[in-house]
Amino acid sequence: MIADPELLTAAGSIIELCRQHGEMLATAESCTGGLIGGCLTAVDGSSRVVDGGFITYSNEAKMAMLGVSGDLLAQHGAVSEQVARAMAEGALRHSPLATITVAVTGIAGPGGGSAEKPVGLVHFGCAGGHRPTLNQSQVFKGDRHQVRRQTILTAFSMIQDMIVTSR
Repeated sequence: MIADPELLTAAGSIIELCRQHGEMLATAESCTGGLIGGCLTAVDGSSRVVDGGFITYSNEAKMAMLGVSGDLLAQHGAVSEQVARAMAEGALRHSPLATITVAVTGIAGPGGGSAEKPVGLVHFGCAGGHRPTLNQSQVFKGDRHQVRRQTILTAFSMIQDMIVTSR
């Protein structure tokens, strides 16, 4: 997936936008398992704008690495707007240099879905310090690969929105 030309082009655009605006990125990833960070760091020059990333697949990792509240997870579930927001804000607090973080939590499939939270549901959070945290959710169609690919592109779009709308 990291060799996907569209993903690499999109990642390159984000790297350049961050460079131009003096932003540093960090990721907090559940359903993508590090693919957002992998795409970003596949771009030459990414070390100037990528601080790091957190792969927090389990609830325990979300709590330990990002400070997501166990009560929040119990009340809303890992795949929720509230947890995506907490992940993004936790990544911002725990990243020494990041000025923007993006978080994703979802159900990439093929199993694990329910009527309330179907396969393909992904919640996003994007935090930026003094800027309001952005949230959105999408239900993507397709197989696991397609859901994760669309998740990466949407995460890049949120980062762009955070940078462009805050200026």
